[in-house]
Amino acid sequence: MPAFPHGFVWGVSTSAFQIEGAVAEDGRLDSVWDVFCRKPGAIRDGQTAEVAADHYHRWPEDLDLMARLGVGGYRFSLAWPRIQPAGTGPANPAGLDFYERLTDALLARGITPVPTLYHWDLPQ
Repeated sequence: MPAFPHGFVWGVSTSAFQIEGAVAEDGRLDSVWDVFCRKPGAIRDGQTAEVAADHYHRWPEDLDLMARLGVGGYRFSLAWPRIQPAGTGPANPAGLDFYERLTDALLARGITPVPTLYHWDLPQ
């Protein structure tokens, strides 16, 4: 098996909508996907992302798992319904604070944050 080159960074990635949950907390409003998921018949078994993997509450544990795995980079998307819930106007301080805490905690664990600005998660 060929070896990876020196400096190769192993990483993991997530999508905010698929992992965060907490869809109605700290000022977050509906995303286009929240509305779509509530449409009868749109999603198998009527599943939503209301809880998802509960990363919004469990992020410290999630980052500890990444650190134990030796992950060097984490690509995560930003949930615009959390940052700018109405789609326009002022930013939501609680949403910005969540991503600031997440980024600071990644750096403290030696994991490079790689935020994705857009991953299909827009305010309704």
